[in-house]
Amino acid sequence: MVNTGDTAWILTSAALVLLMTPGLALFYGGMVRAKSVLNMMMMSFGALALISVLWVLYGYSIAFGDDLGAGLLGDPTQYFGLKGLMEDTTGEEGGLPVMAFVGFQAVFAIITVALISGAIADRAKFGAWMVFAGVWATVVYFPVAHWVFDFSLDEHVGGWIANNLEAIDFAGGTAVHINAGAAGLALALVLGKRRGFGREAMRPHNLPLVMIGAGLLWFGWFGFNAGSALAANNTAAVAWVNTLVATAAATLGWLLVEKLRDGHSTSLGAASGVVAGLVAITPACSAVSPVGAIVVGAVAGALCALAVGLKYKLGYDDSLDVVGVHLVGGLWGTIAIGFVADPDAPAGVESLFFGGSVDQLWKQVLGALAVLGFSFFLTLVIGIVIQKTMGFRIDEEDEITGIDNVVHAESGYDFASLGSSGSTAPLAGQARAEARSTEGMKA
Repeated sequence: MVNTGDTAWILTSAALVLLMTPGLALFYGGMVRAKSVLNMMMMSFGALALISVLWVLYGYSIAFGDDLGAGLLGDPTQYFGLKGLMEDTTGEEGGLPVMAFVGFQAVFAIITVALISGAIADRAKFGAWMVFAGVWATVVYFPVAHWVFDFSLDEHVGGWIANNLEAIDFAGGTAVHINAGAAGLALALVLGKRRGFGREAMRPHNLPLVMIGAGLLWFGWFGFNAGSALAANNTAAVAWVNTLVATAAATLGWLLVEKLRDGHSTSLGAASGVVAGLVAITPACSAVSPVGAIVVGAVAGALCALAVGLKYKLGYDDSLDVVGVHLVGGLWGTIAIGFVADPDAPAGVESLFFGGSVDQLWKQVLGALAVLGFSFFLTLVIGIVIQKTMGFRIDEEDEITGIDNVVHAESGYDFASLGSSGSTAPLAGQARAEARSTEGMKA
């Protein structure tokens, strides 16, 4: 018999997580220059469309089908097209319909692919991005989701990180954030730097959009984390509170670093701190106490605020700080479980600082590094192949003109109706000049 309360919560959570992808589009779209905003948002919406279809065809089966051996890959044919999953297979009292779980996990796949796009803003062909998104989801995300999220049950055998290693990743610190962050780094290396990187100012063109996007991400993330309990229960409630407070602490941590380093705290810093906290608490939200969540969040905010500057020192162009926020934040949140997990939390894990040993810590480190290495290497290969065949990066001239006009034949803003500088001032000046000219002719 279906548990209607749990089912309602999971479907609601799935809708919340789905909202995160348009939220990410706004967040990323506001951070780029005006001539790239549509392309940036289209990469998120393109991922939403494509991965939804692939998930139904074979993605779910690769991620949650019976393991083919060594916990590395689910059977891609077992649930091809979601065959056999429309029936009520919940069986006993308190069951969750399989299709509710299918929908919930689908939106995780979508947002993970969309996250990568921020590393290659301003310079990637949309067609090449869509090819990359489909291939990457197939050979990287779907298998990693099997490793991390597919737990063995009865006769079903799941993934190696969840069942053999027994690393804790409640909602996707490895499968989502480390995975996307490592992929973003690899693609940034393949595509190279934007024209003028390090020499020209590449400021966000619309900070209100950035803050709206961050707000939507924070809102949707409660479905991301609390929904991963797969029930409306105490674990979901603890995850909800930890998500709230860790994100708040990370925002404060980022703003404090900005104030001490630059002399002022910015709206971009606040929005970035929100995302850093959400990333870090994702794997740990069922394993730490609320005070532990504050620690995880505060460290994440400060650490990521410092990490985003690495691209200038090391010379890679991670346009919108996917590496600095998602890779670094995901690594910290995953590894922090080994230090500050509280045995009284729902996960019941003893960490180094709570009477445990290094046992859980090494498991967390190994799980994180395995996903990082797998994602980085395969993404590098995929990116190089696409670049050498169909071409991944737009021409330099097109980059100067603006990717929106060249690739999509559109612009985010109708500057022509406002004057060339994007304000009404030139039109007012033109009117005054015409008035003076008319007066001169009359004289």
